[in-house]
Amino acid sequence: MRSRIPFLVGVLFATLSSAALANETYKFDPAHSKIGFSVHQFLGTTNGKFTKFEGRIEIDRGHPENSSVTARIDVHSIDTGIMKRDNHLRSPEFFAVDRYPEITFKSRSVKQTGPQAGDILGDLTMHGVTKPIALHLKLLTSPNETKQTRWAVTTDPLKRKDFNLMFAQAAEAMSGISQSVAVNIEIEATRAQ
Repeated sequence: MRSRIPFLVGVLFATLSSAALANETYKFDPAHSKIGFSVHQFLGTTNGKFTKFEGRIEIDRGHPENSSVTARIDVHSIDTGIMKRDNHLRSPEFFAVDRYPEITFKSRSVKQTGPQAGDILGDLTMHGVTKPIALHLKLLTSPNETKQTRWAVTTDPLKRKDFNLMFAQAAEAMSGISQSVAVNIEIEATRAQ
């Protein structure tokens, strides 16, 4: 029995080592990432972003379908470049940040669609409403990079009404703000130690 112990320890170590290589954890780097949006209003476009957010990517290189993504956005960090507008967006009339301080995303499935591309299906929760969305990803760094990874993320435009993000009816009519909000995301993530 004693002669088998070193063998069993060796097998266990090899198994744990290969598992560690297969699964990698990355954390969003907010300083080098962007979660932005744009919405048409009359003849112009309003661009904005969220400056505080965090996220985690679990990558299984051998089985990409087992990978996952979670993210949290601090809604109070909204920045459209005009403080008065940002404060209005934070107010109970729109985002109601005191009641709904975060936007969250949690993946349900991951599908590789190309050598450096994939789709992530998941649940987006915003303003107390959860809806399924699909994120389309394109890897911008080498697939062999192990310390950092960078992704361009696109999705179909979000409809404000789907998340009860509507101003009063008179304000909606006067403002000329589109129902569709385009999402612009680039994520750089660093491998967790």
